[in-house]
Amino acid sequence: MRHPLITTALVAAIAGSALASSQAFAAYGKGDIYTRIGVAKVKPDSDNGSLMGGTMDTDVHDDNGFAFTLGYRFHDKFGVELLAAEPFEHDVDLNVGGTDIGASVEHLPPTLTVQYYPFGGTEARVQPYVGLGVNYTHFSDEDIALEGADLDLEESWGWAGQAGLDLIIDDHWAANMAVWYLDIDSDVDLNGDDIGEIEVDPYVIMAGISYRF
Repeated sequence: MRHPLITTALVAAIAGSALASSQAFAAYGKGDIYTRIGVAKVKPDSDNGSLMGGTMDTDVHDDNGFAFTLGYRFHDKFGVELLAAEPFEHDVDLNVGGTDIGASVEHLPPTLTVQYYPFGGTEARVQPYVGLGVNYTHFSDEDIALEGADLDLEESWGWAGQAGLDLIIDDHWAANMAVWYLDIDSDVDLNGDDIGEIEVDPYVIMAGISYRF
């Protein structure tokens, strides 16, 4: 079944195409400063690893939230973009011997990518792009359903990949859809003891609008 965010992006793209006139607009390229705003779904990998020497399986659940980017095109075909968002909160199942121990954690995943636009410098209404960069993730508000227990997830650095599409409406506005893959692995401490590493490794799928200043 098609993901709801993908459906939203397709509807936005069709609406943008209907609104766009045949009037020429300024080419997208060098010197452009833009922002993209939308709703993002963070979907962790289906296998999040195990803790405590393999005796505790982990399952990190999805979350949705508001996200935005800020970008700059330093060349017709190349640019940089920073992804930011409100904190995402994930429920985490910790399974020990068939018994789930509930936990939760919030994280912020700012991500910087260098992007390539194959149609940059042209007036093409469809502007795809790909990017590669680095992700930093800060975890906070860790909680676990064990009386007196203290759960802590360490910050994470990892690589990031990105693909996206702008459907140009006019000189300033575009419909946008983008997806990132983030390499997020965090060392986990329980009551101050290192119990292993959790692998979040999510896809971030965002649908929204883009504004060029």
